[in-house]
Amino acid sequence: MNHLEAVFWDYPQLKSEKNLKKFIKKNKKSEKIYTWMLRRFLENARVVDTFEYFSLQEIADILPEIKLSPYSRKKWKRIIEVYGKTKRK
Repeated sequence: MNHLEAVFWDYPQLKSEKNLKKFIKKNKKSEKIYTWMLRRFLENARVVDTFEYFSLQEIADILPEIKLSPYSRKKWKRIIEVYGKTKRK
């Protein structure tokens, strides 16, 4: 199974790694789209797959502001605590 199917089951064009990388690059400056994509990864993707597209610092920076399920928020906070030497805001 394609690792992106869990994230973009409803967006077939984004299941291709090549298309997804282009889409991320094109929309990096669009806060709304970027946040939407990152949220889908944080909620639905494996950690290893999320790190293929987003850095720990990017996740740490957005975590306080992004809407996530309690489970996902707790999981990512713990990942940041354990693996990140990030700047605290």
